[in-house]
Amino acid sequence: MPTSGLTLLGLVRHAVETERSWFRLVLGGERLTSYWPRTVTGDFGEFDVEDADVDEAFAAWRAACEDSRSAAEAVNSLDETVEFRGESISLRYILTHMIEEYARHNGHADLLREALDGTTGE
Repeated sequence: MPTSGLTLLGLVRHAVETERSWFRLVLGGERLTSYWPRTVTGDFGEFDVEDADVDEAFAAWRAACEDSRSAAEAVNSLDETVEFRGESISLRYILTHMIEEYARHNGHADLLREALDGTTGE
């Protein structure tokens, strides 16, 4: 396997962008500017962490999660939908998708941790 540039901090910053995209852009209809825009090569900017600020990333993640909770609480039903790019998307779909996102990226984080300390679980 080739070496990966994936980092734990990059995953945290990606979680910020994912929370904001699904809850504020899709569910809330807001126009957003990315905290970490794509790089000149088109890569996701949140994964470019060479000069990243850890405290800033975690503060942004906590704020994004709080915004997501508020947005979800404002919806009357899990089955209530919004129209986004020609599709009807329910809060249920968004929450399920977010569970999948976090599960997938927690797996990535576990692989990164294992590469660092060599510990494997059951």
